[in-house]
Amino acid sequence: MPSFTYKGRSRRGALVEGVLDAGSADSVAAQLINNGITPIDITVRSEAAATMDVLQNLRSNKAPDLQDLILFTRQMYTLSKAGVPIVRAINGLIQSTRNLPLVQALRDVLANLESGRDLASALSMHSKIFSNLAVSMVRVGENTGRLEEAFLRLTEYLEREKDTRERIKTALRYPIFVLVAIGVALGIVNIFVIPTFAQLFAKASVALPWQTRVLIATSDFFVAWWWLMLGLLGAGAAAFTSYIQTEPGKYWWGRQKVNLPLVGDIIKRATLSRFARAFAMALTSGVPLIQALSVVSRAVDNEFIGEHILNMRNGVERGESLTRTAALTGMFTPLVLQMLAVGEETGAVDDMMNEVAEYYEREVDYDVKNLSALIEPIMIVAMGVLVLILALGIFLPMWDISKAMR
Repeated sequence: MPSFTYKGRSRRGALVEGVLDAGSADSVAAQLINNGITPIDITVRSEAAATMDVLQNLRSNKAPDLQDLILFTRQMYTLSKAGVPIVRAINGLIQSTRNLPLVQALRDVLANLESGRDLASALSMHSKIFSNLAVSMVRVGENTGRLEEAFLRLTEYLEREKDTRERIKTALRYPIFVLVAIGVALGIVNIFVIPTFAQLFAKASVALPWQTRVLIATSDFFVAWWWLMLGLLGAGAAAFTSYIQTEPGKYWWGRQKVNLPLVGDIIKRATLSRFARAFAMALTSGVPLIQALSVVSRAVDNEFIGEHILNMRNGVERGESLTRTAALTGMFTPLVLQMLAVGEETGAVDDMMNEVAEYYEREVDYDVKNLSALIEPIMIVAMGVLVLILALGIFLPMWDISKAMR
């Protein structure tokens, strides 16, 4: 089916451009008129332009990230608030979205909407793109007639999520860079530098200290078995990635992340902040308490903490208070539990959970700012130890050689 480029004017006179696949130019014109666009120019696309589209598609054929989802929810909020019908809104977003997997998902959503499904059910068929939390929020918004508010809250939630992730990535960028640099330096020293000195020491026939013998043995192992080490490293990374995609692996990795030194506590509080914010948003939007806990347990992106949230749901189903079930998980501080108890007593759990989220976000922000200051001394000490070992292993025998020459 050929592709056509078109130019037209919307009902408000704005210029609209795009590409449509159709059997003829008349079909394109009919589609545009049905969508409220007056066509001005319709031409068949050239093969060169189609080739450029293929290259662009290859670059954009990755899963939508948070920025793509934020743009989608913000546009849906704007269009819903303006009173644009959902079908027309989705159709317009298909034309403007650049991420191919998201475009394909929206096309399927549009087809389901036209066949009579509701928006939440259509979104739920693409669980890899739209989370359970987003689907539940949209369903409540449809049932209550406040769909634009649901998309607004989703936009705010995703923006906070993106901001938290960016702060953590910024804090970890320096130590990761230093570790990679140390690894590259060790590889170069072991493969190229130490063998040269080993030949020099062998010709000098001097007794080598234990530091030098360790360095030479390590270098010989690197030179002889580097291919095996790279293979084992790649296989280990592939096996680890495959394992954490399984249910037991997700639970194990979620528990390990919150127990990591230095950054584990930050990850835990950032996850609890995500839980509190999502839980408050769900309650404010009218999602029932039990359903909200079930949905949020799958939205925190940590199976270990999600399991504790499900235990909270089970306790509430048995008739226990939310505060008591939260205390039994052992995840929340006494201050947070007091705030939650006040929320239950006053019937404002959603407001208190927003306060809990802000409390955790402030702590995470403070710890992230100080993370580099905590990691830098450890990195400096580690680099100092490595440099000391290299210096002793290389310069001590050279000192012995110079004495022998004198």
